[in-house]
Amino acid sequence: MSWSDPAARPTPSAALLVTVFLGVCTSLLPLLRVVEPGGWVGGVVGIAILVLAGGYVARRLRAPAYGVALVEVGLWTVAMTALFSGGTAILGVIPSLETLRMVPVSVDAALGQIRDGAAPLDVGQPLAMMIVGAAGLLVIAMDHVAVTARMPMLAIVGLVAVYLIPSIAVPSAIDPLGFAAFAGSALALLAVETATRERSRVPGRAVSGASERPRGSAAAPSAIATVAILAALVVTPALPAPTGAGSTVVAVRGNSIDPSLELGQDLRRPQEVDVLTLRSDAPAPPYLRAVTLSTFDGAHWEADRGSRRPLDQGLQPVTTRADVEVDEYTATIDILNFVSPWLPVPGPATEVEGLDGEWSVYDYNRTVISRSSSPQGQDYEVTYEVPRPTLEQIRGSEAWIEGSRRTLALPGDDDLVAQVRQLAVEVAGDAGNDYDTLVALQRWFRGTSFEYSLSAPVADGFDGSGLEAVTDFLEERSGYCVHFASAFAIMARSLEMPARIVVGYLPGAASDERVDDQTVHTVVSSQLHAWPEVHFEGIGWVPFEPTNSLGVPTGFAAASTSGGPAGTDTGPLPENAPQEGEAPDAQDPGALDETTAPDAAATRVNTTPVVGLVAAVAALLIAPALFRVIRRRSRLRAAAEGDAAAAWAEVSDSATDLGIRPGTGETPRAFGVRLRDAGAPEAPVSRIVAAIERASYAAGGPAEEEDLAAAVEEIRAALRESGDSRGRFAATFAPASLFTASPRARGAGRSAG
Repeated sequence: MSWSDPAARPTPSAALLVTVFLGVCTSLLPLLRVVEPGGWVGGVVGIAILVLAGGYVARRLRAPAYGVALVEVGLWTVAMTALFSGGTAILGVIPSLETLRMVPVSVDAALGQIRDGAAPLDVGQPLAMMIVGAAGLLVIAMDHVAVTARMPMLAIVGLVAVYLIPSIAVPSAIDPLGFAAFAGSALALLAVETATRERSRVPGRAVSGASERPRGSAAAPSAIATVAILAALVVTPALPAPTGAGSTVVAVRGNSIDPSLELGQDLRRPQEVDVLTLRSDAPAPPYLRAVTLSTFDGAHWEADRGSRRPLDQGLQPVTTRADVEVDEYTATIDILNFVSPWLPVPGPATEVEGLDGEWSVYDYNRTVISRSSSPQGQDYEVTYEVPRPTLEQIRGSEAWIEGSRRTLALPGDDDLVAQVRQLAVEVAGDAGNDYDTLVALQRWFRGTSFEYSLSAPVADGFDGSGLEAVTDFLEERSGYCVHFASAFAIMARSLEMPARIVVGYLPGAASDERVDDQTVHTVVSSQLHAWPEVHFEGIGWVPFEPTNSLGVPTGFAAASTSGGPAGTDTGPLPENAPQEGEAPDAQDPGALDETTAPDAAATRVNTTPVVGLVAAVAALLIAPALFRVIRRRSRLRAAAEGDAAAAWAEVSDSATDLGIRPGTGETPRAFGVRLRDAGAPEAPVSRIVAAIERASYAAGGPAEEEDLAAAVEEIRAALRESGDSRGRFAATFAPASLFTASPRARGAGRSAG
């Protein structure tokens, strides 16, 4: 399609632009699950309306495609500058060098918030700028794909991709109303574009890119699409969750186990998902172990690897000193939404029954794993044995394990290691044994000087589990389970005690359901947790709970205490204790501290330069007319001095603005005939034609200098008078001659005949 031909340009359709607007807006609905609603919503709607309205007006004025694009991009630039950079812009709407320098800074800040923030994200100005700006560019792209290029299916494919991005980033249940709105908008776009194409078809000449087809040809695909939408809405919720069989790839973040200890993103999920249910005959429901991490390289903890054997060959019994009591319990676990190669089990597990698939076990840490099966949808029973030493027994046992270097190794910066060790010694005080030392560490971490926070590590730049991150955490004293567990384990190793980290789930919350006289506990995705363990000779690996405000700290009772010794497995969480992923004071929405509360000033979108925005839009709309006036006056001055080329260029451009375009290869004399037919007076036309012919073809050039400006003005006035009001309006505010090549040399080398 040639956009230089006004007849080939698409006729602007308000209905088509409305469907483009609805399609873009509904494709962004899933974004509301990822980003907190706020002023950016109005910004998206406003910039979409502004851009589409500008494109519509430009098309009504018969502007070529690139002219429409320039208008839309200009409006987008002015709007973005006014909304987000008015303080550094010229007159509040024109980007300055300072405005341009701030763009990459704002983009980097927005990307950092997306990368490290907790969904739903609090929208500060950088993120709002990115969302509104991207939405405006999406509108421009969809407008030109659907309206200019007449490819609605390609536009729909693009909108589908936009619709799916937030859903992929943050998996959640389908929103039937939102999906129906988006699908309806897509169908409307297809139907309206088809109807517009049929109405705009010129008899005897098909619009470029459109095949001949009968009116109403969109009915069949529309019907098929409607059936597909209904099927998706009805059938999709009933489909089973994917099992992930045959794959070791973690399929769902937050509903799996991340052995890298980068749990922050999993905990900062916008909504909780039920992962599993648990019931046990133990006095309190157990923690569920999945991955054990014993190797520390100074920067990361690594999941244990090594030889394993089939689970159906059984697990080894728990081995302790003869005088240490061991209690046996069973737990039944029903997996609801968990896809992972690691199996959540209470520990130390001695038997697992009811599993389907091929599973194996590491004997040295009792981790159950499969590289070809998944726990998704399975229910199984685990027998586990818990050592119950008395307080005297564990105090008399040394925290040590023979021949295991990896649970003692503490590589990294020697100065940092020395700092951590010095702090551990100070915290332990005059503790007379290893157990009391660890209890002192546990009590210190759970004290009032530490706080549980998912955002502080991100804000302060220590969201990790390495030695540097731990030292920063120990200084800031604000973090979540990974930081508490890693710091505890590193401090224990600095005191030459074998320590490791376990990743799994907290025991969950009790429900009203009871099975076999056992209370069913529901474990949700935000209860993903990490905790340390220390090995005691003759007892085994003993878990500790240093994370402030979570779980119940490990403790043992003296042998003389009534009721027997206390166990190492933790009981249900206190009612007022927050779950993993929830700040300790989350119940009080007004209790946010400086590290978690968003900057109120930063979350407000700058909407003050409204007057400047209106002025800038008006200036942008009249800019073509102003430029055309300047060019015309320059040419008329030259024409007044006898410049035939300038006079002819102005006559040609004036005619082009009114829809009378010189044809390719058309001579000045032939074009003059068309000008007279269009209403131009014969005498001035003949005078201008003769002048350009003399200038182009006479050997000596023009015979004499003459004032041609009056003739040019007379021709222009006559052509405008003979045209309609719409043509005159377009010639004034959207002059087509600005977007075409100059006709200055059109007569060169042509025959005058």
